[in-house]
Amino acid sequence: MRYVVVDTDVASRAIKDQLGDPMAAKLTGAAWCVTFVTVGELWQWATTRSWGPRTREQLEQWLGRVVVLNSDEATSRAWGRISAAARQRGRPRPVNDSWIAACCLAHQFALATFNVKDFEDFAAHDGLQLITASR
Repeated sequence: MRYVVVDTDVASRAIKDQLGDPMAAKLTGAAWCVTFVTVGELWQWATTRSWGPRTREQLEQWLGRVVVLNSDEATSRAWGRISAAARQRGRPRPVNDSWIAACCLAHQFALATFNVKDFEDFAAHDGLQLITASR
């Protein structure tokens, strides 16, 4: 089985049935995963945007169909390594993006994202494999 982590932007579009054919085709046949960070970001949006019960239920149902990757020691060590290395290169990355990348690297899963600029530094320096609509 091929596992792929979907970034929050991909998850959001998928939940709204707005993923788009190029990305959908690249994810066909893969088991979708989200990180604990994406779960938190999605619930933050639900609260911030005052989602109603029906929309929250749709989110719950969608999350029930994906694998949730939680933090563990391997992920924490990967996060420490890649975030420190990015800072030493003079390219500190946002904390949430760093955790998502660390989850992918610890599990050796590719990351599907529309926000390439958020993760290209991890791809170039740490071996993060990216799946994008254009690649």
